[in-house]
Amino acid sequence: MVSSNDVRRLFLQAVLSRRVMTREVALKLWEKCIGAVKAANDALEIQFTGDRNSWDEFVTKINDELNLMNLEFAQMSDEITGKEMCALVNRKGDEVAQLATEYTALEIAYFKAVLHQIITATNDAFCISSMAALRETNNLNMSKSQAEVVLSSFVAKGWLVKSRRGRYSLSLRTLMELLPYLKSTYPNNLLECTICMEVVTRGISCYTKNCQTHLHAHCSDKYRRRSQNCPTCQANWSTEANAKKLDRIGEVAYKEGQDAHRRRPFQERSDSEDEDEEDAEAETSQPSQSQPSQASQPTRTQTRKNKKKAVREEDMDIDDEDEPEPEPPRTQKRKSRR
Repeated sequence: MVSSNDVRRLFLQAVLSRRVMTREVALKLWEKCIGAVKAANDALEIQFTGDRNSWDEFVTKINDELNLMNLEFAQMSDEITGKEMCALVNRKGDEVAQLATEYTALEIAYFKAVLHQIITATNDAFCISSMAALRETNNLNMSKSQAEVVLSSFVAKGWLVKSRRGRYSLSLRTLMELLPYLKSTYPNNLLECTICMEVVTRGISCYTKNCQTHLHAHCSDKYRRRSQNCPTCQANWSTEANAKKLDRIGEVAYKEGQDAHRRRPFQERSDSEDEDEEDAEAETSQPSQSQPSQASQPTRTQTRKNKKKAVREEDMDIDDEDEPEPEPPRTQKRKSRR
């Protein structure tokens, strides 16, 4: 027997075939599903209103059912257009692992490497050049030509966005489907919009020192229609001069050559670097009463340096002893006889 629960089932089937859609499309699907269920059972009293409260209640019921399968019908505003988008996303374990259905382990490792460079980009640019993206193959068993093909696939399937200037940035799909992974892996790199509380990779920041106001471009436009002051520090943004001082977030903040040097993830540090830090920590943690002062007791690093220096000096002495004295040139003697 057809029931009101079939509305949610039909809706989820429609969502699965589309993956990402605008809120307007989602509302239209909801309306069509209600119409189909009512056509099958006239006794059902289901009304489509389309108001925000009814929609939020409907989404909550859907997510209560999806939560058992570690899925979520998520909603997020597109940073570029400002439109509210909806998508069915996976919330199970390492969200990046869901790329395994489309890519190999090597390609996923490359995606993570590119992702790291984008999120840790300086000047809050949240983008990297194509050369910087290809440079990530140096630490992987992947050629540059292979990387170009994979990058094109990332863009085509909506995991990355490539601008007209050839720079790669985070896509809406990545922000929606990989958000828990991004927040847990890069808690100190992501910015949050002061208005909508969502992640900001394109927008503006207040120019006041220590002010943590960050806004999407579309959130800023809506907010500044009713107020010209910073929502946090109340700085005056009304004048043209102050408006120009607002810091930019995203590709507009990119400076040529800023990604010339690769930013290494912590796990790529060499063992020797870790050992040196452990030695330094051990040396500084030794109690001063039981050990001689640093002036009289050299550290391990100093001892190694002194040994190397002594070996070099010894080698120089041996070379000096073995080197014969140069003989006077014979040509000079012949000239003197003449």
